[in-house]
Amino acid sequence: MEPMTIREILDVVGGRMLGEFDDLDRTIARVETDSRTIHEGSLFVPLSGERFDGHAYINSALEGGAAGCFTQRERESYLPGKFYIKVPNTTRALRDLAKHYKNKFHIPVVAITGSVGKTTTKDMVAAVLGEKYKVLKTEGNLNNDIGVPMTLLRLNHEYEIAVLELGMNHAGEIDYLSDIVEPDVALITNVGDSHIEFFGSREKILDAKSEIFHHAKEHCLAILNGDDPLVRTLDQLPFTTVWCGMGEGNDYRATGVHSDGGSHMLCEAKTPRMTCSLEIPAMGEHMVYPTLMALAVGEHFGLTEQEMVDGVLHFAPTKMRMNILHRGNGITILNDTYNANPQSMRAAVEVLASTKAQHKVAVLGDMFELGPLAPVLHAGVGEYLGKAGIHCLVAVGELARHIAEAARQSGVETVYDCPDKESARPVLEQVIGPNTTVLVKASRGMAFEELVEYLKSITTEA
Repeated sequence: MEPMTIREILDVVGGRMLGEFDDLDRTIARVETDSRTIHEGSLFVPLSGERFDGHAYINSALEGGAAGCFTQRERESYLPGKFYIKVPNTTRALRDLAKHYKNKFHIPVVAITGSVGKTTTKDMVAAVLGEKYKVLKTEGNLNNDIGVPMTLLRLNHEYEIAVLELGMNHAGEIDYLSDIVEPDVALITNVGDSHIEFFGSREKILDAKSEIFHHAKEHCLAILNGDDPLVRTLDQLPFTTVWCGMGEGNDYRATGVHSDGGSHMLCEAKTPRMTCSLEIPAMGEHMVYPTLMALAVGEHFGLTEQEMVDGVLHFAPTKMRMNILHRGNGITILNDTYNANPQSMRAAVEVLASTKAQHKVAVLGDMFELGPLAPVLHAGVGEYLGKAGIHCLVAVGELARHIAEAARQSGVETVYDCPDKESARPVLEQVIGPNTTVLVKASRGMAFEELVEYLKSITTEA
């Protein structure tokens, strides 16, 4: 972050100074929300939620080095030499500050949303653009009303373009984020069942994802998944629109998609400007979608064919997003533990099925926020395991028992139904042997990275 005066911050957020501090020309070059990792001279923003209130940590942050803070209420006392800016809502003040700060930099913004593949697409787009530009991108999947403003506050004049991921689980959230970022390019990866508990139908999810266009720039380019039937209904947008996919009628199309037998996918990409062969350093046919979207962004911003081919090859997934861990005795762990929904589960199972392992094991857990549809959507994953030829399932969690039941009926040879991670550990010791590939995946709340660490502890280094 480049320095801003306290006077400017006060004006932007419509705040009122509390206490006796009066040096309004002092500058702030960092904004933080975690009092545990505070840096000297920063602005601390205490956030409040249903189960926490950051105001309880204001003194800790200030004593730890923060120069001052936002606050929604008066304080009983004020530390000398520290500033306190009273605002109606600290989250809204963070949003207003980030939007104002972003507008200091006249760089294009690429915004990405969708039910599945947002983070992967963000990483792929950033990798391609990074061959020519200095790119600011969302770290991990910090894609909400806190993560997006905090990402924008990392901007400085070295950056030439921003690639931002926008997430949501309720209507209106993408509209809120779109208003902050004002996209020059907007991508929708697909529409699936994520958060369907809060929407009731995929059509309503599409409506919520389409909020990305509410505050798009007049010249915005829309880049959409042309193989998704629901997304295809967005054919009357008032923006230039290009379609990506494997089917006929897509502007950016992949053909001849196949695995190299290892950890890369190969395909031929056809775009309005070129035809080229691509090597994608990731597993799964679904990887062509983020790749094609990245090519569309790359061509829009003037990259050469070689720059885009190289950018795809330099792609690296975010942690816990289908990370491939090679262990001794021919054992491979597919760590896809960051999150899960029915669509991403199927894509991950497809990756497991495509491997050449003698023994294919799926360790799958609960998928959350599916509402009344949860049993049938979990059962659908179990049915798919049988069709994909997976040898063994270790189902973990209350909802995952529906995966187990359907897997047995669909012909999976060996199925274990474990109520929790602790009971799954001895099962893993039984099923993980030489020449085994094991997929580990569940919703974020299941914290399945703990099972990955356990698998690493019971296997040897490659």
